[in-house]
Amino acid sequence: MNNINETQYFGRLDKEPENEAKKILIAVSTALKEKGYNPVNQIVGYILSGDPTYITSYMNARVMIRKLERDELLEELVKDYMERNE
Repeated sequence: MNNINETQYFGRLDKEPENEAKKILIAVSTALKEKGYNPVNQIVGYILSGDPTYITSYMNARVMIRKLERDELLEELVKDYMERNE
């Protein structure tokens, strides 16, 4: 059993190149905007639930976003946020 007072390490998953997640998020966001959806709300819904119907199939966005694990998408978003706010 792990000690609750110790920090656990979450290692990076190297399934896709780093920039692939960013490219996919930008493409999906563009597709969502073009269809009239709020990309932030839709992507958050997808990450939290895992339900691909939060993402439009327009411009193949649903297929693209499912190429990555949700934790990889979340990692890219947090990394970008932290880099912008350091």
